[in-house]
Amino acid sequence: MKLVDEVVHAANALTSWTSSVSSSVGELAGHVGSLVEGNLGDRPKVDRPALKGLEKLSQDFLAKNSFAVGAGTFFAAESVEHGDHLLEWWTRGASGSVKKLDADLTPGSNRYYDYEKLPFFSTAAATGEQTLWGPYIDYLGFEEYIMTFTAPWSIHGHFAGVVGCDIRIKDLEPIIMPDLRSIHGDAALINASNRVILGNSGAYLVGDRIKAGPVEPHRVDLDVPHLGLALIYSP
Repeated sequence: MKLVDEVVHAANALTSWTSSVSSSVGELAGHVGSLVEGNLGDRPKVDRPALKGLEKLSQDFLAKNSFAVGAGTFFAAESVEHGDHLLEWWTRGASGSVKKLDADLTPGSNRYYDYEKLPFFSTAAATGEQTLWGPYIDYLGFEEYIMTFTAPWSIHGHFAGVVGCDIRIKDLEPIIMPDLRSIHGDAALINASNRVILGNSGAYLVGDRIKAGPVEPHRVDLDVPHLGLALIYSP
């Protein structure tokens, strides 16, 4: 099958953009690892003094990447003093102000945020690679569809957690919708679970799972390592 020009153009544009996000998140992971290692010195486990400077890294990331609505660091409990869950995450409000996310990290509580069991953490921990989770409804912060890019980071060569960023689907629309709409026919960007991230028509709604059927859409896998993204289209 010969790909039409607008499909090739859209696939290349989507690959370029998602690759740039992946690169930015990977760079943030490197900065976090270096910072925490330097703060720790000879101490074996992460404590409060080791967090110095993380806020600035997150705020700088948000300032540089206007598409992101949240950014920060999640710690593996085994890397933290006393084995506690710990996260340092900042979100951008409607006014543009940035504030720290206040999540309930108390085991057994009604709103306990057991982030180590969530795909954005567990997949990166298991594979040692970047991952993408979403779209999903973020009930902790925005209560709307978002997706989360994460990358593992380490201390002295040992896995210590993940860093990443949140992107609201509504903020993604002006970035990638023009490329999707350049395709004549129904088209969508889908994730590794075959769920729609964003589509150019009512045929592909956010969060819908693309199921196998007698007539399946054409598919172009995006060359972005480990994220499992693809462009689908129905001429």
